[in-house]
Amino acid sequence: MLENIWFAAAVWMGLAFVASLISIRIGISVALVEIFIGILAGNFLGIHETTEWINFLAMLGSGVLTFLAGAEIDPASLKAHLKESLLIGVSSFLLPFLGILFFTFYVAGWGWQQSQIAGIALSTTSVAVVYAVMVEKGLSNTPLGKMILAACFITDFGTVFALGILFADFNIWLLVFVVVLCVMLWYMPRWTKFIITKMGATRISEPEVKFILLVLFFLGGLATTAKSEAVLPAYLIGLVVAGVFVRDKTLVTRMRTIAFTIFTPFYFIKAGLYVSLPVLISSLIIIVILLAIKLGTKFIGVYPLARVSKMRIREANYTTLLMATGLTFGTISALFGLTNKIIDQSQYTVLVTVVILSAIIPTLIAQKFFQPSEVMMHAWGRLSRISKKKNNKK
Repeated sequence: MLENIWFAAAVWMGLAFVASLISIRIGISVALVEIFIGILAGNFLGIHETTEWINFLAMLGSGVLTFLAGAEIDPASLKAHLKESLLIGVSSFLLPFLGILFFTFYVAGWGWQQSQIAGIALSTTSVAVVYAVMVEKGLSNTPLGKMILAACFITDFGTVFALGILFADFNIWLLVFVVVLCVMLWYMPRWTKFIITKMGATRISEPEVKFILLVLFFLGGLATTAKSEAVLPAYLIGLVVAGVFVRDKTLVTRMRTIAFTIFTPFYFIKAGLYVSLPVLISSLIIIVILLAIKLGTKFIGVYPLARVSKMRIREANYTTLLMATGLTFGTISALFGLTNKIIDQSQYTVLVTVVILSAIIPTLIAQKFFQPSEVMMHAWGRLSRISKKKNNKK
């Protein structure tokens, strides 16, 4: 029956619908519930394989969601909290990377390149999960929410940079991709503003949305040809057009609605399908150790800096737990290692399982026990500004 594309689509959208109902009922982010649904579907409902169109929709979901996460980073807020974002973001990447690298190489007995892949895959912070959680709770527009998203950007930029430096295939297409991306990043704000100003009156045709999707598709294709990843240009494009989006919240709302309704359910449910309960049980010890190292090094790297940045204990714990999540770049890094025969299937399963668990466990704890109010997220911004003014006077 699932060979019929319509029935297959109905099953996947039915899973997404069930996830939405559960999310509303128990008050947990729909992204996390969709991952849980994917785990159940893969292990108990016999849904093990995906089709090309499902893979495309999932890939599109990660790209659009990553773009929206970048677009949520207000340039003024990023500039105002640049120091905090840099410190937390760099530390959030560096400590887990080194911790996982040395454990897998010196203790687990993995090869050096295999350990590098493990370090990169488990040092990431999931922009997709963090953004989805904060949007659902209405926290993405707060000063603290924007700072966390900016720190996520710094962390994931570190992982992409490390992957590129350590394993890049330096060819002519990579040079073309970098040049074209730089040109697009320079001109995208004015192009987007022009289309919104001159053509945005005919809202039914949605030329702004189509233009942005055109750019994302084109750069994604170029990135894939250059053996890079499509989510990287999506994030950077979102970042440079964030200033335009700040003045046009309607456009953000429309794109967010499209993404969360059609694309992201396929991405999060598919992510859950990667978790094999039999493999998880047989490799439980190393999975637990790697997860503990990731969460532990994230805590050591983020929590003290969060407290120094004038966050209360609740907000500091919330920030630390969100920075400990992993999904998009983690699975991408692991898949890169498997595709290029750097790691084997068993190591890939272990890494992806840890990545998925790191998307679920920290976020679940953060939402249930340390969820800050929108008022306190705004209050941190005011407190941070006051502190900086005092420091400047000194």
